[in-house]
Amino acid sequence: MVLALAACAPPAAAPCDNASPQPSCVTVVIPRGATLDAAVDSLAARGVITSPRWFGLYARLRGLGSGLKSGVYGFHTGERWGAVIDALSRGRGTLVRWLVTEGLTLSEIAEAARVQLGVPEDSFLAAAHDPAVLARLSLAPPTRSAEGYLYPTTYLVRAHPAARDLVRMMVNRFLGYWTPEWQARVDTLHWSRLQLVTLASIIQSEIRYAPDREYVSAVYHNRLRRGMKLEADPTVIYAYGRHLRRVYEKNLLIRSPYNTYLHPGLPPGPISQPDTASLRAALYPAAAPFLYFVAQPDGKHIFSVTFADHLVAIRAVQQMRRLARARRPPGR
Repeated sequence: MVLALAACAPPAAAPCDNASPQPSCVTVVIPRGATLDAAVDSLAARGVITSPRWFGLYARLRGLGSGLKSGVYGFHTGERWGAVIDALSRGRGTLVRWLVTEGLTLSEIAEAARVQLGVPEDSFLAAAHDPAVLARLSLAPPTRSAEGYLYPTTYLVRAHPAARDLVRMMVNRFLGYWTPEWQARVDTLHWSRLQLVTLASIIQSEIRYAPDREYVSAVYHNRLRRGMKLEADPTVIYAYGRHLRRVYEKNLLIRSPYNTYLHPGLPPGPISQPDTASLRAALYPAAAPFLYFVAQPDGKHIFSVTFADHLVAIRAVQQMRRLARARRPPGR
């Protein structure tokens, strides 16, 4: 059985991922219950070994046939036979899947890396502030971190990877999605990539109902063109540095450059990690005149052109919430 996944990073405990710049590194899947012959076929198909017959004979002489460990492995093409046999017999170098969901902040990803991968949180944060990483993203002061550029997806990584390798891998994945077409569109908007990613991160944090993405983007584009404040609740939450179940009027007064109720224009940088859909929505907003929106209890939004219509929508949403509370069983 031959099953190959993504390109990977070096075997010295570094992450494996499609974004790895090392073309000589591949991943190989050894299924549970696979025979040595099936494993050899997989290794040969991926270029890890070039003489399957002699490798199989050598592996049997080394006792690998009965002690083959299943898993997803990262190898260099043309790997040393001894290293391959050592890995497959001990399960050394197996990879794990690490899911990074869209909309997480840098600090939330650092916490996830600590809990799931054993990466020290302070090390991850330091790696995300590394000037070399920021230079790769063409970011200059006052931008201080890779917030917004740690692409959310499922990664294949080695157990206990180095923080700098994780951050570089995620940044590489972001850069892999950034196309010349997108850059041309940013240039047409007369924006920087930082501004685009910042808007995409706000859209990402606002959306629970995917079809609303382009319309939320339209509202923000229209407000920016008119010189209106964005008044985006997620930026207020980000300014607090912790999750708020709800944003109250008193929260709107927090003194922070990220508070878009106080400061016009975009905040200084992204507030979360946007996915491709949110990046695309920021690039290509819907052709709609909306200037306001309010979220319904089901996550869908009501969009309005005038403030008067917006107030009507707010009252309708408040009524929906009252009805929802009235229907809620006692004690819940």
